[in-house]
Amino acid sequence: MNTLVNWDATQFFRTLTDTNKLAQAKQFRFCRVSGLSDFQEVLGRMTSSTAFVCVDDIAEGYIELNNSPRTRRVKCVFFAMRHPIDDLGKRAECMETMRELFRQFASKLILESTRLQERQLYLDPRIRFSEIPEYFAPGCACVRFQISVDLFTDLRFSQEEWDNTPTA
Repeated sequence: MNTLVNWDATQFFRTLTDTNKLAQAKQFRFCRVSGLSDFQEVLGRMTSSTAFVCVDDIAEGYIELNNSPRTRRVKCVFFAMRHPIDDLGKRAECMETMRELFRQFASKLILESTRLQERQLYLDPRIRFSEIPEYFAPGCACVRFQISVDLFTDLRFSQEEWDNTPTA
């Protein structure tokens, strides 16, 4: 009955990482992760790369049961940059770089939001952004932000989807 339309956030952020001049200049590498523990593993393997854009391939979300039912999917994106472990000045530089990269990515999200609306997908205009404390990963500055996408969900009851056999 209801075909769920999806937005490929992973591919979207991979393209942004590959085409953004700041991300290229600072050698950000794109990767997929499955949750925070997988992100920590990526940070532990930071021998060949020093900067990452990671998209969590697991979405959080909910279904809203009201007059206009919808499904909300929340995707999490992480930025990380290595710096000398005890150099707070370099850490601050990394944070400024990631704040600017986030701003540039957000400018593309405005355009993406318009494109998605044509497919009846709606980006939440509030994008939560968090700077991760330095004790999370020594020698690494990290930030994360969450993108929420809403889509109409057909919740009309259909008897054809149910077995009439009583359960015991």
